[in-house]
Amino acid sequence: MEKLNFVIIFFIASFILTGCQAVKKKTDAIVEKENEKLSRYIGKSSNELKLDLGKPDEDYKNEKGNLELVYKTKKYGIPCERRFEIDTDMIVVGFVSNGCF
Repeated sequence: MEKLNFVIIFFIASFILTGCQAVKKKTDAIVEKENEKLSRYIGKSSNELKLDLGKPDEDYKNEKGNLELVYKTKKYGIPCERRFEIDTDMIVVGFVSNGCF
């Protein structure tokens, strides 16, 4: 009986670990695709960014004196925030994406 319990627990643990790895792989692929999509704006003008994504939900100067444009959306009730850093020449120099898939 003790061996049977061990075998059952082993299979359940293996199933859970395999499932977690599959979810992680899918999540990593989604994040990579999002980063590829947003990376194409690096080095482009802020006007081109605004033409593609529209008017930002927020904009402000960060601690470096650069402009930050923030785009907020929701998908399936999950908030998504994309933040772009614009230098003094109005060129996109960086981005951060949170909760977007």
